[in-house]
Amino acid sequence: MAFTLTNLPDLTAQGFDTIIDVRSPAEYAEDHVPGAVNMPVLSNEERATVGTIYVQDSPFKARKIGAALVARNAASAIEAHMMDHDGGWRPLVYCWRGGQRSGSFTSILQQIGWRAETLHGGYQSYRRHVVAQLYDATLPFRVIRLDGLTGTAKTDTLNAAATLGAQVLDLEGLARHRGSILGDIDGDQPAQKMFESRILATLATFDPAKPLLIEAESARIGALRLPPALWLPMKSSPRIVLDATPQHRARYLAAQYAALVATPDALTTRLNGLRPIAGHDRVNRWLDLLNQGRAEALAHALITDHYDPAYRRLRRADDTPVTATFDAGDLRPTAIAATARALLDHLT
Repeated sequence: MAFTLTNLPDLTAQGFDTIIDVRSPAEYAEDHVPGAVNMPVLSNEERATVGTIYVQDSPFKARKIGAALVARNAASAIEAHMMDHDGGWRPLVYCWRGGQRSGSFTSILQQIGWRAETLHGGYQSYRRHVVAQLYDATLPFRVIRLDGLTGTAKTDTLNAAATLGAQVLDLEGLARHRGSILGDIDGDQPAQKMFESRILATLATFDPAKPLLIEAESARIGALRLPPALWLPMKSSPRIVLDATPQHRARYLAAQYAALVATPDALTTRLNGLRPIAGHDRVNRWLDLLNQGRAEALAHALITDHYDPAYRRLRRADDTPVTATFDAGDLRPTAIAATARALLDHLT
């Protein structure tokens, strides 16, 4: 039996106990159905080998070798992950396009007695759904952007508002990037497809009748692009602006980037990358502050010399309405919590 995906809430409502992605680890790492676990029936190397034999030698030989590998790997997965499941366990299994890998694995599970189903069309059907929603459709949300100069604690304020019940799409968190020259300190970014999956999975949990809060971003966050169905309403959405003094922002940024300042080689590389924009004299001054361990002074210099001028150039072309401006105070946790409450009061 095959399950046909229509939307992510419907997938959740079906009540599958486990969603199993039997594709190779590399395929899974690039993107997968939200919540799926990887139980590959072919490793990266095995998949490449079988594919080469299929093209260069014989499809029949490739299927024989592939079947033996799938059976062996399926047995290992059952022994490692499924021995505690009772007869009522109901998994959903998928591969690339709902073909031999998922069909073979599902057949084995069904022969054992489990109520296993396959995803019709496999991962490709899921990916088509993501593209349809984020590239072709119009999202049913009233978007409001939280804006402000760098270091006004926009992300922390949004997260605090989310704990109070606001609907918040944390794009920087989903993209694993803080949206600045120091942004890539949280590890590697996901693939573009995975980023889009994370966006859609988060939106699927929200109520279209309530406003959607998003930090004001450019069309890219690090190496990742915002999909059109999200970027287009963001460009024209109203803004709420946070304001704070350069001194408070510098202290906040110094604390946020303490780990990066503690590894000056990485930060030196990032700052040197700004020489074509900022000039050698300015970058050299920043590096002197870094080498002296003066994190707050460095943050203040970056605010004055780089962040604020760049922000003001960007905003000159933005004529969207500002519905409110909040003084974010000293940007300590109590001030951020107070700003989040004021933000919610403004929206209700």
